[in-house]
Amino acid sequence: MTSASISLRSPDQQLTEEEVLVVAASTADGEVSVRGSLGASFGTEIEAALEASLEAVAFGGKKDEFVRLPAPAGVTAKAVAVVGLGTAEPDLEALRYAAGVAGRRATGSAPVVLDFGVETPAELEAVAEGAGLGSYDYTDYRGTGTSSEEPVAPRRIEVVHGALAAEDAATALERARTSAEAVELVRDLVNVPALDLYPANYADKVQELVEGLPIEVAVWDEEQLVAQGFGGIAGVGQGSARPPRLVKVSYHPAAAEKHIALVGKGITFDTGGLSLKPPVSMIGMKYDMAGSATVLAAVLAAARLDLPVRLTAWLCLAENMPSGVAIRPGDVLTIRGGRTVEVLNTDAEGRLVMADGLVAASEEKPDAIIDVATLTGAAVVALGNRYTAAMGDERLIDQVLQAADAAGEKIWPMPLPEELRPLLASDIADIANVKPGNTAGGMLVAGVFLKDFVGKDDAGVTIPWAHLDIAGPAQNKDGGYGYTVKGPTGVTVRTLLRLAEAFSRA
Repeated sequence: MTSASISLRSPDQQLTEEEVLVVAASTADGEVSVRGSLGASFGTEIEAALEASLEAVAFGGKKDEFVRLPAPAGVTAKAVAVVGLGTAEPDLEALRYAAGVAGRRATGSAPVVLDFGVETPAELEAVAEGAGLGSYDYTDYRGTGTSSEEPVAPRRIEVVHGALAAEDAATALERARTSAEAVELVRDLVNVPALDLYPANYADKVQELVEGLPIEVAVWDEEQLVAQGFGGIAGVGQGSARPPRLVKVSYHPAAAEKHIALVGKGITFDTGGLSLKPPVSMIGMKYDMAGSATVLAAVLAAARLDLPVRLTAWLCLAENMPSGVAIRPGDVLTIRGGRTVEVLNTDAEGRLVMADGLVAASEEKPDAIIDVATLTGAAVVALGNRYTAAMGDERLIDQVLQAADAAGEKIWPMPLPEELRPLLASDIADIANVKPGNTAGGMLVAGVFLKDFVGKDDAGVTIPWAHLDIAGPAQNKDGGYGYTVKGPTGVTVRTLLRLAEAFSRA
């Protein structure tokens, strides 16, 4: 993985001939308006000249618009680039988005100076976060045949902090870095080919990642999973030569009064098992562990920020492979806690491993449980590739949506209709994992299945639970936009982090 080093820069520091200055601009009534300290630093005449140049090239100030121009006379810089804000009155998400465009498109080895005229710590955090997210580039598997002429993201970005106090600016930058690095961790893990990331070494990787942090890790191997009744994870993973794992990642600061459990689907590769996927559908199935990477990254980021909230992540790791010992359609698995599931389609395996994780999370009686999974293709059909579906407890869903709004992530609430539960009736077990032949509401049916495995608190009340189906937005198959690069996106990490912050203040 490579991404730009993000640091602060004083507005008084002069530009050099090696640096590229990036400012933001919008248009209103046909006139271009530059946001930044260009006029203050270089004079209004230079700012007016730049705005005239933008008007000459028909700069529209739209989202994802990026124009690189020669530096105006009087400006010592290699070049000046202008990114569109999309609106004359940008909010935090507009600034974050525009900074992401700059991070993606200000390619080359030249250092980048990002001057968006920030006035508050929140604006600085948004700009720094967006720049970090947008400058991500995964290069670990590029060999010696890679062309040196291919564009690369900038290696160094400095964000002009305006008149902000040094302490406020440094705090905002640290928050932005931590958030961006959490997303980058998800992108890194998901990018690794399944040949090189499988349950056992994934668990080892988690142990490495928590070094130096106040986090404890527990790992269940295949024998322990069977002995302790984790039949979903053990069953899905039994067809692979590389056995399954359950990883518990615990952050429990002394000041914590609230506890959030996070459950992540970690299918390191999904062939569909004996219900084998078609060849084209199997491409990209290394992404099926994105949910586990998401909950892991959220806990690591919370620990780095020293948030006073307890977080426990359950990573349900298995490789779903066909073999002579793989589970068959019609087999019955016993989930942790004793509930039995008739497996009628081995390609609906994610809900099986998640059932174990939900039960295990419930046993600790947390204040809330949130699961994250690339669970259903039906979610993509329903909501496309940019929206995450959210199902579960209405009050908790409202809190998730508020956190998503603050993070600039798109999450859409969906129902869990009671009338769908009879579809999962089994003739021989407590529940079936699918209704064969049913094509209606597949995303909702999966959510209804998971609901059965959410436990109760000490008062006998069902623990608040939210299910996030990230099947669509977890992978960006098309060109980049804003701070979203092509490939794995790390979606909902920042939402979970902001939700944890909200719980820490409750």
